[in-house]
Amino acid sequence: MATVTKKELIDRIADATGVKRVVVKKICQSFLDSIIVELGKGNRLEFRDFGVYEVKERAARMAQNPKTLERVHVPPKRTVKFKAGHLMKETLAGNQPAAALDFGTPAQAPASEQPQA
Repeated sequence: MATVTKKELIDRIADATGVKRVVVKKICQSFLDSIIVELGKGNRLEFRDFGVYEVKERAARMAQNPKTLERVHVPPKRTVKFKAGHLMKETLAGNQPAAALDFGTPAQAPASEQPQA
């Protein structure tokens, strides 16, 4: 399994769309920052076919230190839960053609911007 970094995704998107890398980076970072802000407010984020992010409260509980076997109180905390959407589930199950999701190839310019023959 390979690790794909944000930088690599930005490079792929910039190549596929023909938009400058700096602009794609700003847009991607703004998008990620917005997700963090909304989750921090406790809002639920839903991206159709991709998935849903929502904040869940974990209750306080008693745990045990495995080294000393001492009982330890774990305070309540907020965490993020992600539920995969339809398209992601289909893709992970192998039911979606990879080519339909690949943005590694340059995008076609709209018909209005294509050169006239």
